Amino acid sequence: MAEHVYLLTIGLPLLAIVVIAAMRHFSAIQQARLRFSHEEAYRAIAEKAVAAHTEAAAALTSMDASLADLKARVSAIEKILKEVE
Repeated sequence: MAEHVYLLTIGLPLLAIVVIAAMRHFSAIQQARLRFSHEEAYRAIAEKAVAAHTEAAAALTSMDASLADLKARVSAIEKILKEVE
């Protein structure tokens, strides 16, 4: 009987230590997976933002060219109207 008690007193704490270590390891793995998935999501959002910014810059450049063309036309019309007066 004393041997069983001795083995239990040594075996159960060692088993508890192994179980706790395994749980901590599993928790660390899960946290790393979640962190990686969040980083991937943020990376995808950042790529979309860069693409949207590039598209907006291209649209702004196009509008700038159109505005410059309109300014040239208005100044030509003003010149013609001044000549008519």
